Parts: sequence; C-alpha cells; structure tokens
Amino acid sequence: MTTSKTPRSKSASKKGNGKAASPDKDVLLQYYRDMLLIRRFEEKAGQMYGMGLIGGFCHLYIGQEAVVVGMQAAIEDGDQVITGYRDHGHMLACGMDPRGVMAELTGRSGGLSKGKGGSMHMFSREKNFFGGHGIVAAQVSLGTGIAFANSYNDNGRVCLTYFGDGAANQGQVYESFNMAELWSLPVVYIIENNQYAMGTSVQRASAETHLYRRGASFNIPGEEVDGMDVVAVNEAGKKAVQSCREGNGPYILEMKTYRYRGHSMSDPAKYRTKEEVKEVREHHDPIELVKERLMVEGHATETDLKEIDKEIRAVVADSADFAQTSPEPDPTELYTDILLEAVPD
Repeated sequence: MTTSKTPRSKSASKKGNGKAASPDKDVLLQYYRDMLLIRRFEEKAGQMYGMGLIGGFCHLYIGQEAVVVGMQAAIEDGDQVITGYRDHGHMLACGMDPRGVMAELTGRSGGLSKGKGGSMHMFSREKNFFGGHGIVAAQVSLGTGIAFANSYNDNGRVCLTYFGDGAANQGQVYESFNMAELWSLPVVYIIENNQYAMGTSVQRASAETHLYRRGASFNIPGEEVDGMDVVAVNEAGKKAVQSCREGNGPYILEMKTYRYRGHSMSDPAKYRTKEEVKEVREHHDPIELVKERLMVEGHATETDLKEIDKEIRAVVADSADFAQTSPEPDPTELYTDILLEAVPD
C-alpha cells in the first residue's frame, strides 16, 4: 500500500441541493419494501421490549430508514458496513435474516450472535456487517481500520462507517479522519444527524452544527443530504462510494434525519414537543414520501401497497414467533467465542 498523497482541491465541503430525479418502478418498490421491513420490525421489537421479551438496551431506528436503505443500494457485494448501537435497520438492509436478528434481541441461540450479543452486538461475516458497537464512536476507528485493510490488500472495497451527531464530537473521530485522508483510505463516513444526541439538541452540543464540514481541516470533502429522501441518499451515496473506489480517499455524508422514538426504549423523550415529532411524521416521513411517488407516478395503487405491507407484517410476525420459540443458549456457550488460539507456522 502506498502512503503518498495527491493534494485535493481546497474546497473540502459542499452542500447538496435540488430534488433527486425519481428512479424506475422496480427500484422504488424495493426501497419501499426495504424501509417498510425496518419500520415494521422495529415496531415489533418495541412491543416485545415492552412485554419483557427483550432485555437490556434497545435503540430503535424508526424514522431513519431512508439513510441505510439508500446507502446499501449504493454499494457492491464485498463492500463493508459498520455502525453504532442503533443498528437493527442496518442489519436488515444488509440482508441479514429477520429471524436471526429478532432471536438475537431476545437472547436466543438462533440469534446471529448465538444469543450472546443482544441489540448492540450482532455481526455477519457473510454479509460483511461488522457490528453494532456499544461504545460511542468506537466503530469510526474500526471502520477506518477496515478501509486500511482494503487499501493494503488493494481489493477495491469500500467501507461504510456510520455514526451519529453525538459521536461526531468524539476525539477518535478526528484521529480517524486524519489517518484516512493521509492514506487515501476508501471509507465513507456517514453521520446520521437525527438532531438529538441522547437528549441534547445538536444546536446545544456542537459549535459547528453543519457536521458535513467536520472534515474540512483534514481536506475531506463533505456533503449535506436530505436523509428522509431515500432517492437523494442513494444518489449522494453512489457519488461518495465511486469517489472512494477511484482512490480519492475518504468522503463525509451528513444525513439530516430524525428519530421518532426516544434515544432508547427507556427514554421518554420529554426534551422535544409532540408537535415537532408530528410535523416530521406528517410531512417528511421517508416511507410515505416513497409511497406518494409510487402512486403519483402510476407505479402502484393503494391496494398494491397494502398487500406489500401485509407481506412484510407476516415476515416480522414470523421472526417474532421464531425468536420466542428458539431455545436459550446452553450454559457452555459462556466459554465459547472468547479466545482464538493462534497456531504458530
């Protein structure tokens, strides 16, 4: 791997504007299905948490579906994904089995981490999903490391590294930015700015609230994207991924999105008004925006979309049934997956 660096333009940050052109019918329908699966899955997870079937922490992704669905459609097989603890949507978008995700949430042996990881710590090497991470911003350094491996091995892969507006203030983020730019690493940093880091508005916690500018001092280009519009996300994502794949180094995408629920299931979210949440739901919901496009452009009827919803609900119900009937891990599992014996050459 070379560590030489070709200087970039000094214009390190830019803001996207204009409405994205609508893709064809099949693409829009796939976006609709993928986002609806995440929405219905998270709603069911919230119900199961309330019933005591899911323990520990549980951070729902409701409202942010367009970000991960749009970005996932922008990458190729072999590219990697890593994120923080609001991760169920990322798993589903990567194609991980809803049964395995729900079983992991309930701590069952049929879960994707054998019931030992829970909500925050699921992995899938098959799908190139490297977690779910509970430590704020820890995944940023790890995602940069994955990109370093891609560059070292010259394999043409790109790593999508997700983090939130709260994590954007962590020091390790900027250490990662610096190294990624120095070594032209193929990593897209995706800041899911849902406006509230736990319970604190970004305006109260960040001196620079335009988070896409955070890479300017490292000469990393950045772009602000409407994270509630899956088409806009996908277009920005393809541009950033292509730039990384061509060897131009890291790229920052700030997704302006919104979470409808509290930070976690234990958060009553009293730091914002009901009117604020209602306004976003009624006028900016990512699923409703795609639904409207499908109907206005004559790609689907209300009846067609209700049938899709029915199919998705059946998949989610099946995952919940599987999770509740899957056995708990055997006690001997406490001693597995904790140590890798190195075999000398």
